[in-house]
Amino acid sequence: MGSRAISPSSPPLLHCLLPPPSSVPNLKPTAKIKKSLSLPGRRSLILLSAAGALTPFPVDASNALSSSDSPADVSVAVTDRVFMDFSLCPSYFNSDRPIGFDLAACPDAEPIGRVVFGLYGKLVPQTVANFKALCNPSGYRGTLIHKIFQGQFFVAGRQGRREKGEVRPPVDLARNMESVNPKAFQLKHSRPGILSLCLAQNDDDEEIKLNPDYRNVEFLVTTGPGPCPELDNANIVFGTVLEGMDIVTTIATIPTYKPAEKIRQFNDFAVFLGDERAQIARTTWDRPLRTVYISDCGELQVAKPSLSPSLP
Repeated sequence: MGSRAISPSSPPLLHCLLPPPSSVPNLKPTAKIKKSLSLPGRRSLILLSAAGALTPFPVDASNALSSSDSPADVSVAVTDRVFMDFSLCPSYFNSDRPIGFDLAACPDAEPIGRVVFGLYGKLVPQTVANFKALCNPSGYRGTLIHKIFQGQFFVAGRQGRREKGEVRPPVDLARNMESVNPKAFQLKHSRPGILSLCLAQNDDDEEIKLNPDYRNVEFLVTTGPGPCPELDNANIVFGTVLEGMDIVTTIATIPTYKPAEKIRQFNDFAVFLGDERAQIARTTWDRPLRTVYISDCGELQVAKPSLSPSLP
């Protein structure tokens, strides 16, 4: 369709939109309307402003609660609870330690305390199911906390040999497909006490990861004092500390191995050259100088799923 040309005699656009004055009854001239209008005084403006401030704006609560970004989303309900008892084993590094020594049977264990975790079974059901399946004597019990990044988080659940304080997942453990689902990464490591499936920071041996039956069961707990945004969008948050945050803080204060600055610089140069021994040497960094391990763990019964008062 061709565009219609506008001639100088064509009525203005405003006149096309408004009806002619003759068709509107009781229409007074514009000049008289202007004269009849009077601006409110200063006192009237003040009263109107105060009345407007006291008038509440309507809020649609259903829309606010249904937002996927809302921390009160029902999918972040604590559906399950598990406990972990942490202890120290001073005799773990003794030269006369028997072959096949199990940390769970440490003869001189020094208890640190118990931590209770609340799990988000509606948000990431498979991650929670696998974690619960390993909270038993043949799973995480007797497992070392093998890395402590002071002021950030600690890591446990490394796979390997039981006598080395590592985990051997059951062969029938389900494959966790949530690790490739973007929705599983929506919660952030925004505060201390966040329980997360360790993906980006996972340090299982490459030989183990290449196994077709490999299942990632390594987890981390943020220790504070602040958030850990570097962990966001790379690890799956699936729970939070409900009780025992003081135990988490105690674990975070255990001294770790930190190489001197010159050793770090030399290691960086070796990594730049592609020396594989440099990467092997880095596995000893940030390891606790005392043997802290999971002495017991298990599931606690929850009568009714509830919202944690301090969700991330």
